[in-house]
Amino acid sequence: MGRAKSKQSGFTLLELLVTLTIVAILSAIVLPLYTQFSERSYRVEAQADLMNCGQAMERWSAMNFTYLGAADEDGDEVSDGVASESGEGPLGLNLCRAASAEQLRYDVFVEATATSYVLTAAPLAAGPMADDGEITLDSAGNRTWDKDGDGNVGADEENWNED
Repeated sequence: MGRAKSKQSGFTLLELLVTLTIVAILSAIVLPLYTQFSERSYRVEAQADLMNCGQAMERWSAMNFTYLGAADEDGDEVSDGVASESGEGPLGLNLCRAASAEQLRYDVFVEATATSYVLTAAPLAAGPMADDGEITLDSAGNRTWDKDGDGNVGADEENWNED
């Protein structure tokens, strides 16, 4: 009796190379899209934080008849109060907790006078949004995004839209 031939099964080298090539092409397409989608969602989160903190600033003003004192200049995470008349610094956590700040993507700062304020979401240098540019909201409702991060808001950066 002769030997029975055994049937070998498996993938050929060519099949493996074709599969790896397809996976590489898909990765090259999907990864930038995923990164772009993530950055957009982080930016929208910061914009929502600015809107929430803007509402908190309006409540502060309604109670204190000024926007001053909402900032935390002494680093204790609490608004310094009207007596300090602090106008610049991070917002006190008692006033507004920014989710984007807790996720280490943006820091939210306020620059206030007695009658107006500007809230700024500044990307953290070590975060995923480091080169994204600052997003602002002021007491008049103006929304800007310094897309190119040059410190100047151009005509195409006068709103939060990307187009």
